[in-house]
Amino acid sequence: MAKSYQSKKPVGKMIFMGIISIALYVTLLSQQDMLNEYFGKGGVYAFLPIVTAFLFSYIHGTFTGDFWTVLGIEAARKKQEVK
Repeated sequence: MAKSYQSKKPVGKMIFMGIISIALYVTLLSQQDMLNEYFGKGGVYAFLPIVTAFLFSYIHGTFTGDFWTVLGIEAARKKQEVK
């Protein structure tokens, strides 16, 4: 009897990362003045926009990847060469 293998879809992780992503965007848009004040101070604060961009990229990218996985759309895999 063959067992069918079906991977579990990351629905919970997708919802969690989506909520965090929405919270980040709401915070960014509603607190623009405060963020611009910190980002413009210079010195160590100059790294804040870079850290913020990496944070948004990671959270939103993870959400998007899980979203497409839940929909059943996966990246194409390379075929192995047969010698």
